[in-house]
Amino acid sequence: MQEAGIETFLPVAHQVREWSDRKKIVELPLFPGYGFVRINYLSGDRIRVLSVHGIVSFVGANGSGTPVPEQQIQDLRTLMLHKTACQPHPYIAVGRRVRIKGGALDGVEGVLTEQREDRSLVISLDPIQRSVSIRIEGYELEVL
Repeated sequence: MQEAGIETFLPVAHQVREWSDRKKIVELPLFPGYGFVRINYLSGDRIRVLSVHGIVSFVGANGSGTPVPEQQIQDLRTLMLHKTACQPHPYIAVGRRVRIKGGALDGVEGVLTEQREDRSLVISLDPIQRSVSIRIEGYELEVL
């Protein structure tokens, strides 16, 4: 798709995999089965994407495609850029929404979860109903 001039984004997580003789850090898709593209829906980009081997459909009613809010994609890009440790999390759409103020993750938004002394920020992608969480100890937050 990139050769065809279509902007793609595949967020990955780094995991340690262990074999009998070695350990290795591998990159795995953060959301298995999902990749993201930026296209002009009215152009031929949609057909070019669907013609790529392995692409099944767009997410949305009847495979028509549903845009992911730009803020959600930008938040994931920020996590990937700074190699922030993140892990899949059950999808949540409601809760106390906050934004990180300052530091490498400045501007990242999500839902605050707290369990005992562990504070995490859950970033959800609404159209695919998937979420990731990151630990946010030491970051200043503002309530949205």
